[in-house]
Amino acid sequence: MASTPFLFSLVAVLLLASPAPGVPWPWRDPANAPRQAIVEAIGDGDSLHLRAGDQRFTVRLACIDAPELAQVPEGPASHRYLLTRAPRGSQVRLIPHDIDRYGRLVAEVIGGVNLNLALVEDGQAFVDPRHVRHCDAQEYRDAEQRAEHSRLGVWQLEGGSERPWLFRARHPRHHPRPRSRTQLPGFPSGLGIGRSTVTPITSGTPAA
Repeated sequence: MASTPFLFSLVAVLLLASPAPGVPWPWRDPANAPRQAIVEAIGDGDSLHLRAGDQRFTVRLACIDAPELAQVPEGPASHRYLLTRAPRGSQVRLIPHDIDRYGRLVAEVIGGVNLNLALVEDGQAFVDPRHVRHCDAQEYRDAEQRAEHSRLGVWQLEGGSERPWLFRARHPRHHPRPRSRTQLPGFPSGLGIGRSTVTPITSGTPAA
């Protein structure tokens, strides 16, 4: 039988290894993720830092891919756009889809409108061909076609700007860091909102 000092030592090690209260490990099942949250910061054009109660976590917008911040000017433009659509302190609703390999919740985010769809509609993000099947694929592709036809944002260049997944393949350092707890970025002000025709959502409960 193990000695008492050994048991005390084992318990101490397990306690030290446990995550601190209020900073839980990422959910293993998106079904357990919150359905409502408060925006604390915007990471880039397709990620947000949110808070639900004492839980703080990052959401990667599902089914789309926005230019990286290093893709100037498209990346910073997408970041500014999302800042206007989801300002700090605003409440959003979540439609969880998955947990990615970086521990982020992958979800559609509703903030008056479907932010994922609005980014595509206003030319601030591309439809992600690898994952769009998890959303209403036709709705997203139709929005992208309208943005391309109107030459908005990433479609100002013929054929569109460089796709972010190709940019990341050429610049691997621009991949997100797994479970990063770096300082959240600040919030510039005085930014205009895009011209999205996505219908505002005023009622109803997001699907699981």
